[in-house]
Amino acid sequence: MKTGVFDLLKGKFLVSGDAPKNWLFIIFISFLATVMISSSHSADQKVHQIALLNEEVKELRNEFVDMRSDVQQLKLESNITGKISEKGLYPSETPPQKIRVKSLNEKE
Repeated sequence: MKTGVFDLLKGKFLVSGDAPKNWLFIIFISFLATVMISSSHSADQKVHQIALLNEEVKELRNEFVDMRSDVQQLKLESNITGKISEKGLYPSETPPQKIRVKSLNEKE
């Protein structure tokens, strides 16, 4: 047991007769560790990108609500009347009348 631990610490398993098998296993484990690290970095990057996009969506939603309220204010009749009165146009005092056109085929 004592010699097995010393052999492991000295690295004799890397230079012994079956060393190529051990080297292949070490290379395989290193490759898996590299893939795992790159996958973790990619996932972190996507999480940060999603957070940024969520912030942008919130900002755009707030901007949309502000613009919608501005448009509703601009569509009010009192606002339109004030703007056209500056140009010399005023609302009519008499209400509009419906004009009916009778065709020749229509009998009444």
